[in-house]
Amino acid sequence: MAKDTEKKQGFVEHITPRDVDFAQWYTDVILKSELVDYAPVRGCMVIRPYGFAIWERIKEQLDRRFKETGHENVYMPMLIPESLLLKEAEHVEGFAPEVAWVTQGGSEKLQERLAVRPTSETIFCAMYAKWVGSWRDLPMKYNQWCSVMRWEKSTRPFLRTSEFLWQEGHTIHATGEEAQEETMRILDIYREVAEDELAMPVLVGRKSDKEKFAGARATYSMEAMMQDGKALQAGTSHNFGTNFAEAYNIQYLSKEGKLAYVHETSWGVSTRLIGAIIMTHGDERGLKLPPHIAPIQAVIVPVAAHKGGVMEKCAEIYAQLKAAGIRVKLDDRDTLSPGFKFNDWELKGVPVRVEIGPRDVENGQCVVFRRDTYEKQAVALTELSAMLPGLLEDIQRNMYALADAFRKTRITDVHTMDELTRAVDGGFARAMWCGDRACEDKIKELTAASSRNMPFDQTPIGDTCVCCGKKADKLIYFARAY
Repeated sequence: MAKDTEKKQGFVEHITPRDVDFAQWYTDVILKSELVDYAPVRGCMVIRPYGFAIWERIKEQLDRRFKETGHENVYMPMLIPESLLLKEAEHVEGFAPEVAWVTQGGSEKLQERLAVRPTSETIFCAMYAKWVGSWRDLPMKYNQWCSVMRWEKSTRPFLRTSEFLWQEGHTIHATGEEAQEETMRILDIYREVAEDELAMPVLVGRKSDKEKFAGARATYSMEAMMQDGKALQAGTSHNFGTNFAEAYNIQYLSKEGKLAYVHETSWGVSTRLIGAIIMTHGDERGLKLPPHIAPIQAVIVPVAAHKGGVMEKCAEIYAQLKAAGIRVKLDDRDTLSPGFKFNDWELKGVPVRVEIGPRDVENGQCVVFRRDTYEKQAVALTELSAMLPGLLEDIQRNMYALADAFRKTRITDVHTMDELTRAVDGGFARAMWCGDRACEDKIKELTAASSRNMPFDQTPIGDTCVCCGKKADKLIYFARAY
């Protein structure tokens, strides 16, 4: 292709280096890789086909696990009457600043405002109160895939938008023990998907009372570390106890013939996970997608496609890889140079590129490029379909190992406020905490770092609070966060 044609096509544009401006790097990557575009409505995003394909892969991994553990999908209305929302005061207070309201239908003003769901606890509770009769009806374990709206003041695509896609599970149980078991089961599903499918190491644990979900008795989270050392809350699982059941009168007749309140859980992850993947794995060339959730696992790029036999061989290899269960694409665009295509697919994070030219056809081989390490190797065409699944698994493991190694270098045990202040400037601080909210507030005021969660392994690293110096028995992570 002539150079002037390449310029006309817009050869892959510059991406701001991560160490110059991480926020701008992120914006460059999501726009130039065509994951999203900005919508006409403030704070909203348009998820483009490639971005939505990633979400579909994540959804598939989660949905399968939910169904394997006895959950069923439902759909609830997006509009919630204000009177219903007001029944649980703590919950309403927590979401009040973010709620979008519908006040008019057509030309008529509504008698009661309707909230555009910021989350669906209240509508689930209203329905559970109708559906539950006796202990034989329990547990009810429902999940819905939907969008929610929260009127955010500061937005960034995937990480924090006014409208976003997510799943929200809501379950009710006969006992507190069953509800706690459910809360932990879901947290482990989230951890498994994050680590095994997204190649993203996470810290799981319990949130402080200050940081727990409004209306919950306990909130558990998984926290991921981005390449700038900031935390991203990637998923939460909540145990409500009977808080909502009492507010919405969700009772059942027990085996003993007595009325009792159900115990409830709620849990969710969102398209924020896509932002987490980008900021965990991406580089100056663009996205790096883990093979398990990459919409395209391998792309075949013909070299000198006009020469005899090249496109025919590429089509043959495409069919073989597809038959082997690999998500493969043949880039047969005839107006772009191979060099442009190489850059384009690296920008989009495709794990493996297969290059086939006239000499490769003659020699019965191809060149395989790994997006994670930038390494190339010659592979016999007869061995490619058998070799690629193993290569993709190796890339998956390597991406997790690289992210985990980075995270380990950015977690620091701290014992003083000076040490904590230095640690959160690009990483996580692990510290002892007395449990007093005043210390939590002071740490945030002085360092802009919030508590992330308390790990289940509470092996102490000292016996005094990092902030006040009083006796402490809680191990906790602090970090600046998105």
